[in-house]
Amino acid sequence: MIDKNLIGHEFEAVTLPVEEGRLRFVAKSIGETNPVYSDPEAARKAGHPALPAPPTFVFMLEVDAVDLQDLVSFFGCKLGQLLHGEQGFVYHAPIYAGDRITVKKKVADIYDKKNGKLEFIITENDFINQDGVKVAETRTNYVIRN
Repeated sequence: MIDKNLIGHEFEAVTLPVEEGRLRFVAKSIGETNPVYSDPEAARKAGHPALPAPPTFVFMLEVDAVDLQDLVSFFGCKLGQLLHGEQGFVYHAPIYAGDRITVKKKVADIYDKKNGKLEFIITENDFINQDGVKVAETRTNYVIRN
């Protein structure tokens, strides 16, 4: 069983660069065809100062902020037991190429179902840009199969 005393734990904040090439890659990966997400000139013509991050890009930042093996060790499970259950996004402001985003992750809840056969770890993640503006937040549900 996952230790419920982990609720409230805050992981070390990590600051990550938002790179133009990575934004293009993510846009292409999700099938985004709007040139605003791949062409800096199209982005500027649309009123953006640089390439904007495509939808769900913050999930990439969340994944980069904590090494998966470290997360598995922290939760005390094996990689083969860990599943990504659900993801929720709230956006407050755009993210652009050239931004530096600080990711703050904390354990919000831990509970089990089916008499402990399934355990759920809920994390809340804040994404803050270089100007101190919270640009997004996510809520991630990890499932551990016992």
